[in-house]
Amino acid sequence: MSTSAAALRARFAERPLICDGATGTMLHAAGNSLDQSLPALSLTDPQLVRAVHDSYVDAGVDVIQTNTFGASRLRLSEYGLGDQVEQINRAAVRIARDAAQARHGILVAGSVAPAVSVHQRRRTPPQARIDALTEQLSVLADAGVDLIFLETFGYLDELLEAVEVAVAAVDVPVIAQATFSHDAHTLSGHTPREVAEALTGMPVAAIGTNCTIGPQRVLAVVRELREHTDLPLTAQPNAGLPRRTGRARFEYDIDSEYFVRYVRQLLDAGTSLVGGCCGTTPTQLAAVVEMAAEHRARTAVAAAPRTEPEPAAADTAPAFAGPDRLVAVELTTDTAADVEQAARLAAELTRAGAAMICIGAGDGLRARISPADLALNLHQRLGVEVTATVTTWDRTIMALQADLLGAHALGLRRIVCETGSPPLLGDYPHVDGVWDVDSIGLVELVARLNEGTDIHGFPLPSRTAFEIGARINPGSRDLARAAARARDKIAAGAQFLITRPVYDAADLERLLEAIGGDLPPLLVAVRPLTDFAEAEYLAHEVPDTHIPERVLTALEKAGPAAAEVGLELAAELVAAVTPLAKGLVITPTRDAVRAVERLVTS
Repeated sequence: MSTSAAALRARFAERPLICDGATGTMLHAAGNSLDQSLPALSLTDPQLVRAVHDSYVDAGVDVIQTNTFGASRLRLSEYGLGDQVEQINRAAVRIARDAAQARHGILVAGSVAPAVSVHQRRRTPPQARIDALTEQLSVLADAGVDLIFLETFGYLDELLEAVEVAVAAVDVPVIAQATFSHDAHTLSGHTPREVAEALTGMPVAAIGTNCTIGPQRVLAVVRELREHTDLPLTAQPNAGLPRRTGRARFEYDIDSEYFVRYVRQLLDAGTSLVGGCCGTTPTQLAAVVEMAAEHRARTAVAAAPRTEPEPAAADTAPAFAGPDRLVAVELTTDTAADVEQAARLAAELTRAGAAMICIGAGDGLRARISPADLALNLHQRLGVEVTATVTTWDRTIMALQADLLGAHALGLRRIVCETGSPPLLGDYPHVDGVWDVDSIGLVELVARLNEGTDIHGFPLPSRTAFEIGARINPGSRDLARAAARARDKIAAGAQFLITRPVYDAADLERLLEAIGGDLPPLLVAVRPLTDFAEAEYLAHEVPDTHIPERVLTALEKAGPAAAEVGLELAAELVAAVTPLAKGLVITPTRDAVRAVERLVTS
């Protein structure tokens, strides 16, 4: 089947088209590691790739994408496959084309990623990127794709460059999709408005967004795109945030009802093509197809006036609320990225009664001061007690040891050990983590530093005196595994524990019972929810987060008063968990001082 931009827009005018979901997720679920080249499976395991396409065709989608994300010469070269660009891309198109024969009218889209990974970008000249894109696009067009998806572009200059290359190299419609982080900016710092304005006027069939964020935040991006372009829009959200289950092994949680509800809103916002990205499966797409069948009557959607988001929340302050209870506050390097702003906030929170400030890791999508450095800065300037998060995903053992020894020499004494996750970049976003050790290994490493040796037992000139903390997660859906990891952290040397935010005291009680035995001091994290959208996002898009149905219902019914209701619910929770814990870590997202004043007295 051949198509043109005019023909594609004519189909958009008839009804929204439904694209498939994640190919990489399905291949990964079949046992393939994200350390390998998934496009190469079109040569080495074509039956599996065909089965993935068939599952989406059976779900009723209108468009399937070739298994060619990352199949440029530059990216394949990282796996020693740079000389197989043509074979891999042609095989992928052939497999998808064969699957599309099952039903008349199915379009085959050639999936094209940025020519280089984020880590290749700095050392690759623009002409090399252009050459790699030209080669891949030419093969895809010659092999018979119906259209091209330029997808998961985090840098606007690369997307504009790719559009120019694609339009010159192929005679099929081109769809240009940028990817946005949780702050609604691309990696290059551009807003949806700036992306829309840059692409409007270029010879593309549609523009849109895919990957990195889940359906709720994709909806906000699409609404802003709609305000600033008349081009057809596309949207392919992730299923939410992934859970790491092992080295280069990840899984997603999402329920189809939630995904479909937001896709319906994407259609209401004027989206002409919807599908899924990382973590989405034929199950969700079948539900989308069913919903879209009720959405045939397309109406033009006027650009709604944009409402500015609430200011990014500061975080809150700890205070001693009695001889045995510590109240702490958590800031992150995202919410307190400006050191001067962080210092002013910390001073205000200290005056409000803060006893300790915990500095958490941010999302890693932007250059930020490290948690340890920010904690040290606040401690030295204000004299406040601090705790810093240290993550293992982005550092080797040697780098971790060096950073810890340096931080200790400068006065840091309390840390929380976490595994962490890399930022979500691209269709297969998790292959760039280091993970020489996980959080358990980091606890053991710090315990050895406290004993005066490195991780291998070699003596150091002096010993450290860190208080070692570790995270536990009462919201984990795998209670046995969460309890086992907590016991391992304690055995490795954890001297205090901090929970992930708790929304149901029963979850904490169950986890503590499952862990058993004598526990080190426990701090319970409590996050006052500010509205139904926030609660729904956490419940459906953030893995291992359990928010009771009664909480969701209360916030939904509260409407404009949701923030006050969220604070009352948090106060009830504080009263329920206080007997179980040494203290609290309050992590409000708005009106920090008021939240702390309210919860400290609960």
